[in-house]
Amino acid sequence: MNLTVIGTGYVGLVSGTCFAEMGNTVCCIDVDEKKIANLKNGVIPIYEPGLEAMVKRNVDNKTIAFSTSLKSNLEKCDIAFIAVGTPMGDDGSADLQYVLQVAKEIGQNMKHPLIIVDKSTVPVGTADKVQATIQEELDKRKVAIDFSVVSNPEFLKEGDAINDFMKPDRVVIGSDNEEATEKMRALYAPFFRSSMDRLITMDVRSAEMTKYVANAMLATKISFMNEIANICELVGADVNKVRIGIGSDSRIGYSFIYPGSGYGGSCFPKDVKALKKTAEEHGYTANLITSVEDVNDRQKLVIANKVINRFGDDLTGKTFAIWGLAFKPETDDMREAPAIYVIKELAKRGAKINAYDPKAMDEAQHFYLKDVEGVSYFNSKYETLQNADAMILLTEWKEFRSPDFEELKVQLNQPIVFDGRNQYNDKSMAKRGFEYFQIGKK
Repeated sequence: MNLTVIGTGYVGLVSGTCFAEMGNTVCCIDVDEKKIANLKNGVIPIYEPGLEAMVKRNVDNKTIAFSTSLKSNLEKCDIAFIAVGTPMGDDGSADLQYVLQVAKEIGQNMKHPLIIVDKSTVPVGTADKVQATIQEELDKRKVAIDFSVVSNPEFLKEGDAINDFMKPDRVVIGSDNEEATEKMRALYAPFFRSSMDRLITMDVRSAEMTKYVANAMLATKISFMNEIANICELVGADVNKVRIGIGSDSRIGYSFIYPGSGYGGSCFPKDVKALKKTAEEHGYTANLITSVEDVNDRQKLVIANKVINRFGDDLTGKTFAIWGLAFKPETDDMREAPAIYVIKELAKRGAKINAYDPKAMDEAQHFYLKDVEGVSYFNSKYETLQNADAMILLTEWKEFRSPDFEELKVQLNQPIVFDGRNQYNDKSMAKRGFEYFQIGKK
């Protein structure tokens, strides 16, 4: 099929590239001329394992192209995906201005029947707004063209997005038009080798709701376990053992019940707020969702508070080595990352920060931590330890799992480790002579 993907952010670029990999002809559109020029030259704006090689391969195969012209690409496409950003507004709601601007341009330029797909994460009722916006432009042009608006939410994990798209555990299609549903089914058929049971069709509003509910459920599991971790510390229990005890229950499972420094990224914080706002707009107070958010906000400072309890309120003259800046491993995404909150809290108390992350340091330097004084960046995890009073682990990158602990002891002023991801074994750390602090255990 001929596909147009509007937006070359995380969702748009991954989706367009994976569709091209399956033999479709894809053009990815963006208004950012520099980004499009870079993509044409093989420069990828995000870090996602496997994406760069896949983009280059499909550029060489002429199955994917990049352009700033929506008009010229609409003329030859069968399906147009809207994959632009829906940033969080000041009131917590999803900002739909970019989605509706694209819808307006589609209405101004479409010349033949189209399926328009909302791939962006959008609140319930957005498809109706997109439909109305396109129709309004067609009415202005005094033309009658059939089109359908479909909801096809993404369920991609940053760091494993290629695998998630190429081998999906489910694809949700929300449509009120049977012909559009069948065309979407045909588009996704190559991704399901044995059975199409995991392609789930439903009405548009239910599909829109599914995305938010999925992320809210996962965020709830994370906040629930972090709340339990804090209680474990107070009563003298070990949350690591509690996790094993409850995870063995097949009704619960082990996914998303690892205690830590809170969730971040592009999805959970924004989507939880948007779902809460949607409920409010319909006269309902979502107490559970509000609590999930509140627990997470507090959790981001748990490690910082442990540092303060150990070293005192005034951290002037203290230096801390930070291992990990991204909100999770295998990505350079720092949106709502716990590291931002920990570093700012320590820095405002006078501490100096030596930071290292395999992929996210440019994001930190040029955006998220650019105005924070006392932060230095290093090219390796061990370089951060020189003259540091403690090491603080905040992202569970693989290279942090089995470090040279003797090197840590040699380099650190004191053998003190704060583990915001419970990566290490407390008994082993004690035997090695470390003062070790983790989540959910005294």
